[in-house]
Amino acid sequence: MSLIEETEPRTLIDELLAEQQQLTAVERFSRKHAQDALPAQSRYYRELIPLSKPMMGEQYAFGVDLDICTGCKACVSACHSLNGLDDDEIWRNIGLVHGGTVEEPYQQTVTTACHHCVDPACLLGCPVRAYEKDADTGIVRHLDDQCIGCQYCVLKCPYDVPKYSKKRGIVRKCDMCHGRLSVGEAPACVQACPSGAITIRIVSKWEAVASSPEGSHLLPGAFDSSYTKPTTVFTTRRSIPANARPGDERALRLEHAHWPLIGMLVLTQLAAGIYLAAAGLAIWNVPLFEAVKAPLALAAFLILNLGLGVSVLHLGRPLGAWRAFLGLRTSWMSREIFAFSFFAAPAAGFAVASLWDFLAGSFPKLHSLEIFGSPAHLAAPFAIATAVLGLAGVFCSAMIYVDTRRAFWSPELTFTKFFGTTFLLGAAGVVALLCWLTVPVPALSLVAVLATVATLMRAALFGWEFTGFQQALQDSTHLQHRPALLAWKLQQPLVYARIALFAGAIGLGLAPIMKSGPIAAACATLAFLLTFASQIIERFSFFTTVVAPRMPGPLVPETPAHA
Repeated sequence: MSLIEETEPRTLIDELLAEQQQLTAVERFSRKHAQDALPAQSRYYRELIPLSKPMMGEQYAFGVDLDICTGCKACVSACHSLNGLDDDEIWRNIGLVHGGTVEEPYQQTVTTACHHCVDPACLLGCPVRAYEKDADTGIVRHLDDQCIGCQYCVLKCPYDVPKYSKKRGIVRKCDMCHGRLSVGEAPACVQACPSGAITIRIVSKWEAVASSPEGSHLLPGAFDSSYTKPTTVFTTRRSIPANARPGDERALRLEHAHWPLIGMLVLTQLAAGIYLAAAGLAIWNVPLFEAVKAPLALAAFLILNLGLGVSVLHLGRPLGAWRAFLGLRTSWMSREIFAFSFFAAPAAGFAVASLWDFLAGSFPKLHSLEIFGSPAHLAAPFAIATAVLGLAGVFCSAMIYVDTRRAFWSPELTFTKFFGTTFLLGAAGVVALLCWLTVPVPALSLVAVLATVATLMRAALFGWEFTGFQQALQDSTHLQHRPALLAWKLQQPLVYARIALFAGAIGLGLAPIMKSGPIAAACATLAFLLTFASQIIERFSFFTTVVAPRMPGPLVPETPAHA
């Protein structure tokens, strides 16, 4: 009877019943956990994390035993694989610190990731609050769905932790595998380390703050810990020599140019400069202001909106930019967006008031809106208000970079460059525009004065920049030596191009001082265009030659001059 049953064909129901009797790998693993029949590898996700969770005033932190780190990169590979990172995306790095003497050389490999700082710069700088520091664990998490891809956190972090994903249009970073930690499993890097050099610890936030005084560093070459108060604990039983340096300290590398930001900064500062000149005319030379207010207002308004439009190209997710007000309390980028939003409102009012007579003449029905008189009388107040808000916007733009605390973006250099561009391009642009307009004869002398001011400002700004450049290049102890070296070795053609542009702008800028007419107007226009091109190059170097702080990297020789 049984033989007959075995030879009978199996039905679909028989197959489904048989499949339900077989356990999957996940189910078998779960049953072993329930029976305490754990595999030998369980120590990799149980024994390298604290048995208890952080208490009030405590948080999780990475612990790295430098003495047993071999630099095998197993942690890098595990982090990449288990977090599903892109091919060119890395959240954990392996670096090298070396020094000592010939008799007693020192070399140490270092594994680094996010330090989950007590006072994270990425969180404070984000304009849309796409970061949060978990109240229970202290882990600094990035909220992908909130991110607009402005990349300001990349500039703010002194450890090169956040990484921009061009494919996704957002930034991503290490989150200490918080999902694994929440169920009692160690992060990927901790599990993968064959020597157990990486662990998870519980540290006191207050002790982390106390151990981060001014001038303290996690490792040789790392940024000043007082800025963000990192929590990673590096331990070693060997003494680190005083001359220990990162392996990549002598590497010459250019940073990302951020072309949309270059365009936005130069254009908005040009517009602010024109509004400043218009406000000056409204106060000190009313007849000339009335004669030229319309073209000045229209040109500045178009330039301003072009600059603001270009800035959107820098965002990976521009549709979320409306949430930038969320970071007003801590983020200078939020404040810049806020300032330029207010800047644009009176700029539009100035344009409408300046063009009102022309608009009302073309569209007579507009006269019905003149309830309190013609808006044309508001042109001067709008010009002054726009100039003030424009300067506030330029200040906020400068603070975005000053707040990163990078040496090349110091307050002295950044404010001088940004406001220098504002005054120089504003003066040069207004001179070029006035030379083409029909202005009252008595005002021609004022045009020559403005042209003289523009020439003097051009010479002063250029002289200040290149004097500082030469000093920094010749003095290896100068704070700006590395950026100057980068510009000279990797951007030498641009250095010579700026010299040529300066010489050409100075020569052409003399024409409107000595004469008027079409030739003088053409020379003034060319002088402005050469100055504008020079400022584009300057802003390109501003972004690319800055030395971005990061944790020690691999041993890299200094880049040759011809690179």
